[in-house]
Amino acid sequence: MKKILLILSFTIVLMGCKNDEKTFDAGYDDGYAMGYNTQCQIRSTMIYGHFDSEEYSQGYNTGKYDGAQDCIVDRKNNNVR
Repeated sequence: MKKILLILSFTIVLMGCKNDEKTFDAGYDDGYAMGYNTQCQIRSTMIYGHFDSEEYSQGYNTGKYDGAQDCIVDRKNNNVR
């Protein structure tokens, strides 16, 4: 039982650390969510916005474009509510 709690606690701590990444992938994920949700008018999106990192900014811009394009495709296919 203690082992399970230790593993669960460790997993939660690691999940919390992911949000502080300033990588291309983290920027892409944030940008994709922002682009898709904005284009489809789903909801507002909270992001961390590490725009001081060039990698993050490039990923964000690429993800935002891809997300918006995917929303357009989903709308044409009636996959968006």
